[in-house]
Amino acid sequence: MGGTTFEHLRSLCPSISVGVLSADLMNLGLELQMLERVGVGIVHVDVMDGRFCPWMTVGPSYVKGLKTSLLKDVHLMVHEPLDKLPAYVDAGADMVTVHVEAAVHIHRVLQRLGTMEHRAGPGRGIVRGIALNPATPLESLTPPLLDEVEVISLLAVDPGWSGQRFAPRTLERVARVREMISGSGRDILLCVDGGITRENVAQVVAAGVDLVAAGSSVFDGKAAEANAGFMLNTVRRSA
Repeated sequence: MGGTTFEHLRSLCPSISVGVLSADLMNLGLELQMLERVGVGIVHVDVMDGRFCPWMTVGPSYVKGLKTSLLKDVHLMVHEPLDKLPAYVDAGADMVTVHVEAAVHIHRVLQRLGTMEHRAGPGRGIVRGIALNPATPLESLTPPLLDEVEVISLLAVDPGWSGQRFAPRTLERVARVREMISGSGRDILLCVDGGITRENVAQVVAAGVDLVAAGSSVFDGKAAEANAGFMLNTVRRSA
């Protein structure tokens, strides 16, 4: 893969980032091969620490163990992620998203991430994402933060609780963030994460979203390959 990691990510968009914690973990290698076969370019890993979120999930060893050509999109839902960044970058993360709510000095977290070298070698860079929970004011996205990110991720559900529906004001927030990105003069991708279904994915992308993170809507225990193909094709048609 030539160019920077961000250039690769941008070339894939609009697209889906498929959450693999919903996959059949006993057959994870086959699940990853399926995603590659369908044409999905990004795999999403939700990391929860039991503190920022009520549940604990996986860590750097899991990210490292994902043997795939897919970009590794690591979503850190952890308290004070600054000192945890090196472990995930060393594990092969291509993109690391941190929460604006998770750190006292989130600007410092993003700055440090911007200095880190990709595991594959210098010049590639790590894509930096900033995530906001549904109730977090968009005013948190101050110009200094926008200067340090390549992706803004709006959560449409509160992280860590299953069975939630897509937050109804999410599309309004998408429109406002689109304006903020335009005003920043920077090339920043916009992602929506959580509550994505076969029924709403087209509407979400049509609102101006570059990337949607979806897990259970793909890995429903019935027809993962068909679901992945449907979601990916719908995203590309709806952009």
